[in-house]
Amino acid sequence: MADHFFQVRGIKSLYLYHNFPAWYQFVTATFCHANWKHLSSNLFFLYIFGKLVEEEEGNFGLWLSYLFTGVGANLVSWLVLPRNAVSVGASGAVFGLFAISVLVKMSWDWRKILEVLILGQFVIERVMEAAQASAGLSGTIYGGYSLQTVNHIAHLSGALVGVVLVWLLSKFPSEPVDHQVKKSPLK
Repeated sequence: MADHFFQVRGIKSLYLYHNFPAWYQFVTATFCHANWKHLSSNLFFLYIFGKLVEEEEGNFGLWLSYLFTGVGANLVSWLVLPRNAVSVGASGAVFGLFAISVLVKMSWDWRKILEVLILGQFVIERVMEAAQASAGLSGTIYGGYSLQTVNHIAHLSGALVGVVLVWLLSKFPSEPVDHQVKKSPLK
């Protein structure tokens, strides 16, 4: 909105330009969107999957997951897509949150399994569509930059980064270590 409606100067500097990105664009691009539909769909799925991650991992875990998967998806997009591409949107982070929510909700509790199956059906179909469409990377050229309508690479890599994040965090003990204080023999 700041770019398209209000034409705020400097907003476009937050987009991830693949030809020569600034370090901060890998983060800021996850908060920029191409249009209202793009923003509203990402907000909808962020609400659904962000809520699931927040229930299991807390507020800090949600923010960490969002940033880690969003930046990871942008990094992979930057490595894979042509140099004239521009990336914006939270889709990579949203797909990462989906993967995390599926993995952290996996248990033998039938209610959690049912919740994941119902909420994840649509997203799984989208991931499969993205996998099939990822071979077609060509986009429209506008002002020297390739405008992708959908960055399938970000979707897939966001989900994979979410899986890697859960795997890495599973290597750390989740229960706090009980440090017993030794009593002095003099007391």
